[in-house]
Order: sequence, then structure tokens, then C-alpha cells
Amino acid sequence: MIHELRHYECVPGMLPIVLKRFEDHAFPIWNELGIRSLGFWTTAIGENDQSLHYILAWECLADREAKWHAFAADPRWQLAKKLSEPAGPLVARIRNSILKPVLQGTTT
Repeated sequence: MIHELRHYECVPGMLPIVLKRFEDHAFPIWNELGIRSLGFWTTAIGENDQSLHYILAWECLADREAKWHAFAADPRWQLAKKLSEPAGPLVARIRNSILKPVLQGTTT
């Protein structure tokens, strides 16, 4: 199992539209494709309160590659993205990292 951490720095004021686009369009397609999210977060305190952070779980890199490409190529996603961005992109910058576990610990 691998985990991917994704950060979206939204154009100012566009975070609610990005969240709605996930809810209405991305999630249904992800469910069909077997893309599994572990959680979504916004920044409560920090440098940019227009950021979205989320973690995806994949079986392996090949699983990620196949499913992410299928999602990006899905005509429903392409149409939803196009229709939600009539004035330009909603996200100014996307960063992603594949995480590697290093410590096993417990919290109390």
C-alpha cells in the first residue's frame, strides 16, 4: 500500500468551487474507478487558507498510474473541469508526494 499526499493551492475565493467539484464530479468517478481517499483537509491555521490537502491510498505505483490516468481521461471529468473553469483555472498550483513510512508508533 502506498499513500499519495496532494496539495491544491486554490485561486483566491475558488476553494468552495473546488470542493463542490470534488463532491459532485470527482468522487462519483473515483468510486467507479476504485480510487480511495483517506481524507480531505483545508488549512485552519497556516500560510494559505485557500489550500486543500488530501491523501489517496493505492495498492502500488502501477495501480496509481492506471487509475489516475483513467480518471484524467474520463470524458465526464474533462467536461466537469471545463465547465467549472469558464474564467480560468480554479487551482493555481498542485503539488503531490508519494509518502514512505518511516516510523511505527502509537498515540495516546
